[in-house]
Amino acid sequence: MFFKKKPKQQLTPEEQLEKLNEQFERKRVLEGPIAIFITIVAVCMSIFHLWSAGIKMLPTAQHKAIHLAFAILLTFILYPASRKSRKKLPVYDIVFALLGASSCIYLLVEYQDLIYRAGAPNKLDIIMGGILIVLIMEATRRTMGWPLVIVSGVFLAYAFLGQYIPGGLGHKGYSLTRIIEHMYLTGEGIFGVAIYVTATFVFLFLLLGSFLSETGGAQSFIDLAFSLTGKYRGGPAKAAIVASGTMGMVSGSSFANVAGTGVFTIPLMKSVGYKSEFAGGVEAAASSGGQIMPPIMGAAAFIMAEMTGIPYGKIILHAALPALLYYVAVFFMVDIEAAKSGLSGLKAHQLPTFKESFKKGAFLLFAPLSIVVMLILGYSPIKASYISVLIVIITSMFRKETRLNLPKLIKALENGAKGSLDLVAACAVAGLIVGTVTLTGLGLKFADFIIVLAGGKMYLALILTMMASIFMGMGMPTAALYIILGAMVAPALVQMGVPLIASHLFIFYFGCFASVTPPVALSSYLAASIAKANAVKTALTGLKLSLTAFILPYIFVFSPALLLMDSSVVEIIGVIITSIIGVYALSCSLENFMLTRIKIWERFILFGASILMIIPGISSDIIGIGLIGTVVFSQFIRRKNNTELSSVGVEK
Repeated sequence: MFFKKKPKQQLTPEEQLEKLNEQFERKRVLEGPIAIFITIVAVCMSIFHLWSAGIKMLPTAQHKAIHLAFAILLTFILYPASRKSRKKLPVYDIVFALLGASSCIYLLVEYQDLIYRAGAPNKLDIIMGGILIVLIMEATRRTMGWPLVIVSGVFLAYAFLGQYIPGGLGHKGYSLTRIIEHMYLTGEGIFGVAIYVTATFVFLFLLLGSFLSETGGAQSFIDLAFSLTGKYRGGPAKAAIVASGTMGMVSGSSFANVAGTGVFTIPLMKSVGYKSEFAGGVEAAASSGGQIMPPIMGAAAFIMAEMTGIPYGKIILHAALPALLYYVAVFFMVDIEAAKSGLSGLKAHQLPTFKESFKKGAFLLFAPLSIVVMLILGYSPIKASYISVLIVIITSMFRKETRLNLPKLIKALENGAKGSLDLVAACAVAGLIVGTVTLTGLGLKFADFIIVLAGGKMYLALILTMMASIFMGMGMPTAALYIILGAMVAPALVQMGVPLIASHLFIFYFGCFASVTPPVALSSYLAASIAKANAVKTALTGLKLSLTAFILPYIFVFSPALLLMDSSVVEIIGVIITSIIGVYALSCSLENFMLTRIKIWERFILFGASILMIIPGISSDIIGIGLIGTVVFSQFIRRKNNTELSSVGVEK
């Protein structure tokens, strides 16, 4: 560890992370036999998924049922109904846990009979299905809060009361029995795409993150980032961008990523002079951006391939340039902020050396890289993620410091299962939403509604789609979020002629960056808590740093060349160069600084020029370069005059 020794009254990063987990996760503090039982169940859950991925998987329906049974059992024991029951396990939670698990195991036991009586469920089928729906909504409330539960409740009410809804969104209405059957006994509801992806490769990605954390791989990301960038102007902020962005694309949750890396990066940013609000904003923006960064994109890249039918290799190619431009913009802004404030980097003795950092943990990074290689070679996401976990286990044995002994192995397996519970609950409830969409045909109706509301105007449809995506993205894990948005919102853009990949990336971007969009901005609020900063100011700073992500989707919808679609190598190079220049101009405009302080007219010119440069096209590039050149010339003259005046003042 390369951090300065802290005064006794201050918490270490590890202690601060533990305190944050207690504050935000609201898990029970369990001891004795029940704690041992939870460890055994969690370890069994992880081993079951590893066995299924690497050795032999049960039929998909049975595999999903066991996956959800484990999750719901653990959730009701670990997450209390309220803070009052955090230190005790009431009998009713044991009953809920057993009922929830039983309703899933019922599908496993009755598997053959359910196939024979498909479309004609008996009373017990409906009772078990009703129990599971209610318990899933309660599990989601405990792990994720009320918003997603309320949304799913509204959707279920829509399915039941459709005959009372006027206009194009109305439908004939469905009985309670029909709704439960659809949600419980088909592959369209609870056990649909959302639970399928968590039960297969997404769980394994979370397990990979747990193993990386336990072996020191997560710390290796941070150490390598600081060794490369820490000595430069504003170095800790640049290191935070690299470390948080890299971890963010694996974690699948910007909120969890802020908690995991923010306790290390935010204090160091403050130590070199960054304001608390800016340090928190950088961490929130960098962590949220990890979700859009190929090749993993918080596992959304694989889900996108499933939902769109576009090969994985093409998806990461299309998503690469916008994600790169986003991080370049954030990188520019922290550098400009450092220049504006006269900040320096860390001293050499405060930093780990690159050689030592690479030697200690670089081999652990082979696992995430191996996923990309295997997917390109044609391996399935399930097999690729399974092998990557094995690679972490094997490579951890190379050094004593990273070696997985039995206690560490058990802890990694346990934490991997526990860390999946909120995501599994969210995806199960997402299944209720997607199930309503498929049962009632709401997806196409909603798409038509957006088009009609927009009056057929593309820009209005985009704004409405953006608002819907941000609203749906409030506090949701990436996988569940994208599945809902892909079913509900993307069809509207496709109907209006937007390319399929551009439509899905558009809604995905705004869903991901809901975590830094006030008034919700959960990632920013968590970062503010770590930084001991004003929450509103931190959220606004995070929004400013993330603004590129709110501009790029509009540009690649109207100019798909930004997604490298049907482009030659020369065109791609040209788009990259001009876009980076545009992103720099945008960063200067937002930070109000270039060579010196920017005047208001220069700020507006730079903002307009940045948009012209990011939009692919020779005409827009020429105009943009001309406008940027005008501002640079004005800045150069003013800086020269200021320097001369300063020199005269010194001589006097």
